[in-house]
Amino acid sequence: MSNWDRFVETFFNAKVLARYWPDIVAGLWVTIGLAALVVVSGLVAGLGLALLRSLGVRVLNWAIIFVVDVFRALPPLVIIVLIYFGLPSLDIVPSGFVSTWASLALVLMAFAEEIFWAGLTAVPKGQWEAARSTGLGFGQTLMRVVLPQALRITIPPLTNRTIAITKGTALGSVVAVSEILGQASSAVSNSYNPSPLTLGAAAYLVLFLPVVVFGRWVEARFR
Repeated sequence: MSNWDRFVETFFNAKVLARYWPDIVAGLWVTIGLAALVVVSGLVAGLGLALLRSLGVRVLNWAIIFVVDVFRALPPLVIIVLIYFGLPSLDIVPSGFVSTWASLALVLMAFAEEIFWAGLTAVPKGQWEAARSTGLGFGQTLMRVVLPQALRITIPPLTNRTIAITKGTALGSVVAVSEILGQASSAVSNSYNPSPLTLGAAAYLVLFLPVVVFGRWVEARFR
């Protein structure tokens, strides 16, 4: 057997690929669901913290900054392990899926808050003053005048950060989440052949390559 034949037999074994591709597809759907939950909850929580921070309550701002800095500093895998293995000691037993979702959402929340806050502070102060001079209250000025401008500014960095965080769904395999990498790793263990990892790589390309291309377009569109 030539080196090329051994390579094909190792990474593109037709029998193994045919046997385990349904598992990889199932893992793909789990990854999509997990990524969607992370994105929605992380962005909403990050925006909420940024809006709270705009109120200018000093103690509240300190608390927000502390929480944000903690989750920006901790690696996502460490947070997953802490939630999955640590909370049971408090009689809270989250599943691997919930642990991964909560961990990645908290990390995205932290980065999104900083991005939203940077967008809010980037809007010229004159916009606030002009809106207030027309009789709009603080909340009306924030929601109707400042926030729409800030959101446009934050779209490119938020898109890149969201893509980076959602790829972290692969970390769920550490706590037995049956996403793409989890299914591929299980298939490798059962088949004694790494071909399922090739399927997993293909699934990640199918899922995230269009997202990366879309992110590049968004970045160019709103630059």
